[in-house]
Amino acid sequence: MPLTLGLTGMDPATESALQTAFKVANAQLGGHWSLVPEQQADFVVVDMDSMYGPMSWLRLHASGKSVIALTAAQRTQADHLLAHPFSADSMATLLGEIATLSGHAIAKPAPAAAPTAIEIPKQPRTDPTAALPDVVVDLLETDLAQAKAAAQQATPAPVAAPPAEAVVPAPAAPAPVAPAPVAAAPAAPVAAAPAVANPAVPSITARGDGLLDWLVAGRLRGLLRVGSGEERLLIDADQRKYHGPAALKPLAGLFDRGFAPSEFELLPAAQWDSAAAQLGAPMPLARLVWFGNLLAGHGRLAPGYDPQRRYRMTKWPQTEREYPKHFRIATVMMKAPSTVTEIAEASGVTEAEVADFINANLATGFAEAEGDPTPAEPAKSGGLFGRLRGR
Repeated sequence: MPLTLGLTGMDPATESALQTAFKVANAQLGGHWSLVPEQQADFVVVDMDSMYGPMSWLRLHASGKSVIALTAAQRTQADHLLAHPFSADSMATLLGEIATLSGHAIAKPAPAAAPTAIEIPKQPRTDPTAALPDVVVDLLETDLAQAKAAAQQATPAPVAAPPAEAVVPAPAAPAPVAPAPVAAAPAAPVAAAPAVANPAVPSITARGDGLLDWLVAGRLRGLLRVGSGEERLLIDADQRKYHGPAALKPLAGLFDRGFAPSEFELLPAAQWDSAAAQLGAPMPLARLVWFGNLLAGHGRLAPGYDPQRRYRMTKWPQTEREYPKHFRIATVMMKAPSTVTEIAEASGVTEAEVADFINANLATGFAEAEGDPTPAEPAKSGGLFGRLRGR
């Protein structure tokens, strides 16, 4: 029976690098391992140095999974350690050791002439709780104690059941609107701009042509290229995915200006495949929607949302490594509904940072204002600020 490995609690670039390392390592070991979704895996790799890794570890530990910690630290509370930076060879060594401990007799990996380098974004690898205020650390320690107690009380079962509430690895993209069938390829990649229901509410740009406006489901069609250099994006509008840099901050300039329809270049499938291969694995378009809403408020809550209202997370978001303070904010908002001021004081950040974070997560369905009804038809807009035009 093959050994199974899953990946969780990491950004898309790190996950892609680990998948590459796994393929090489597994070939060296004779193909005894299989890469499967985390719910089906015997062993799960978690990036403990990411902002969302510790919460993934808590969840997996409570469900009885064996966790492999990817970390630059020399020690870990997880079952196994994969040191960062990693290579295919270090991955093969670890998988071989785990297989042996699990009673599988496999040959040791043949030594390579040089370590197989796996490229991942250059990011600081630090203890994710080191800079957290005491109130947040106390919360994490309480969660850890509860998770350990639950794991000890759990009755062993032949197959470990998945956790009742899985951490969502990334904000779910709004459902795409199916395009009307056409006999031939359209001459232009974009449809007409949606009508503004309430002109008194400002759009993201003065003319309603900012990138976040264009990301409205159904407004773009086909395989598109927009921007240039570090700001270049490939957008698969029908599948609601995109290819681009792993980091978000280099794309901030795209959300500061308007776009004419002609700036979205419709690509033939063959040209798209070649360009997409150069930019790496696809990412959900909802990630750009999240980022656009993070920038749209400029430190203030979206129109119609009062700083004195209380806000909470409805589920744990995939925070971005570029914004380490978001882990603190999300942890406080998971604890209890709070005002912007209360969240800022408890997490040790500014009210402007809290407001931007709330905007992004209200728009993508990870946060809610206390007393708000469930939003109707969220797929009609690319962002919170766009939806507010209809209020």
